[in-house]
Amino acid sequence: MSEKSNSPRKDAWLVLAMLAMIVVPAGLTLHSVRVAAVIQIPDNNPNPTPYGYTWSLLLFVIPTLVIAGWFLPGEGVRIPQRSFWRTIGILVPIGFALDFFFAHRLFVYPNTGATLGIGAPAIGGSVPVEEYIFYFTGFLTVLLIYIWLDEYWMAAYAVPGYVDDARQIRRLLQFHPISLFVGIALIALAILYKKLCSPVPDGFPGYFTILTIGAIVPSISFFPVARRFINWRALSMTIFILLLISMFWEATLAVPYGWWGYQQKEMIGLSIGAWSGLPIEAVVVWLSISYATVIVYEIVKLWQASGKRARHAFFGEPATTLQR
Repeated sequence: MSEKSNSPRKDAWLVLAMLAMIVVPAGLTLHSVRVAAVIQIPDNNPNPTPYGYTWSLLLFVIPTLVIAGWFLPGEGVRIPQRSFWRTIGILVPIGFALDFFFAHRLFVYPNTGATLGIGAPAIGGSVPVEEYIFYFTGFLTVLLIYIWLDEYWMAAYAVPGYVDDARQIRRLLQFHPISLFVGIALIALAILYKKLCSPVPDGFPGYFTILTIGAIVPSISFFPVARRFINWRALSMTIFILLLISMFWEATLAVPYGWWGYQQKEMIGLSIGAWSGLPIEAVVVWLSISYATVIVYEIVKLWQASGKRARHAFFGEPATTLQR
C-alpha cells in the first residue's frame, strides 16, 4: 500500500471543501424558507427563560472543565502552558474590546430576565456581564478543543519535530497577499450585497467587516509559516463542534427568546428565516474565531519553541556584523 503524503496546502483546501459540502446544500435548503418562523410567547409569561443566557454559558464552561480536568490529564497530555495562556492573553482582550467598543452598535439585549441583571461597562451603556464571560470561556473552549484533538485524538496528523523546526524558521512574521485579497474581496461583496440586495440597505456591514478583519489579520501576517504546523484535521473538527454548539445555542434559544439580537443596519442583510431570521454573521463568527485562534496559538507555540526573544522570533535575527 502506498503511503499518502501529507501536504499542508492540500489539507487547508480539504478543510474548505469539507465546509463547502455541508454549507452549500444546507444554505440552499434554508434559503427556500421565505418567511421567518417566530416563537409566540404568552402575554402572561413575559420571562419564559429565566437566567437562560447565564445557564447557557455552561456550553463553554463544562467542555473547558472536562477537557482540561479529565481528557488531557487522563491521557497524559501536557498542555504547553506558556503558549496556551499567552494565546488566551492575546485573544480574550480583543473579545472584551469588541464588547466594550461595539456591543451597542452591533447587538441588542431585549430579554433582561435571561441574565443575572449585572451590567458590565461598554460604550453606549452597560451590557450583560455574561457577554464578557462568553468571550473568556469561548476562547478557552475553542483552544482546548483544538489542543485536545491535536495532541491526542488526532495526534497522528500533528507535525513531528516541532521544536527543531521552530528553531530553523528565520522569522514568523511573513506577509500573505492572498489572505489580504480574500479579505478585501469578502468585505466588498458584503457591501455590494447590503446595498443592492439586502432588505435593509441603509448602514454598513460592520459586524461582518470586524469578523473578517479578525480572521484575516492573523492570516495576512502568519499564514505562510502557520500553514505547515496547523493540524488541519483537528481544526476542521474544532470548527464543526463549535458550529454545532452555536446553532443549538443561537438558532433555537438565544435569538428566538431575545437573549440577544442584532442591529440590522450593521448586518449584511443575509438572514436565515428558518432560524428566526438569524443573520449569516452568527455562523461566520465561529469560523473566524476558530481560524484566528488556531493561527495565533500555533505562532505563539513556535515562538516559545524557538527559544528566541519576541523581536528576533517575529522579525528575524539582526544581521551578523562582519569582523575585519
